[in-house]
Amino acid sequence: MPKRTTPRYLTLCALGITLNIIGSNLALFLHLPLYLDTLGTMLCATLLGPTAGLLVGFIFKYRTPTKIWQLFLAALLISLPGTLASTAITYFLFNGITSSGSSMFVQILSGAGVHQALAIFLVQISTDYCDRLLTLYLIWLLYRKLQPRFSFKA
Repeated sequence: MPKRTTPRYLTLCALGITLNIIGSNLALFLHLPLYLDTLGTMLCATLLGPTAGLLVGFIFKYRTPTKIWQLFLAALLISLPGTLASTAITYFLFNGITSSGSSMFVQILSGAGVHQALAIFLVQISTDYCDRLLTLYLIWLLYRKLQPRFSFKA
């Protein structure tokens, strides 16, 4: 957080929270195998820096992607830690069932003989990666338009 919290900082954080809620509810309503719940966080991290969102904030602060292929690596770096954590939580606490549309894929893989933990990981990494890549691409497009005009960095 900046030394002095500004109205701009708070407004962007509130906008980010709102975008996260809208995105996640949209994904649940449409039964998408994506989550769409990090759009607001990534937007805030991009504009405000690592204090608003650690990994994305560092990527855009120190290594802003300038080419689309760089987004593929950034999406992997961002999604892997969360995937490992969510796989463990889904396996141990929820027995492979999630609130998103990806549970269907876990059940298909488990039914095909894949160990449930591996099935959860494979589904989580693919959906997390696709979700983060799509979100990063949208944020990257917005960032390229907003960054030259405004100084949002905290």
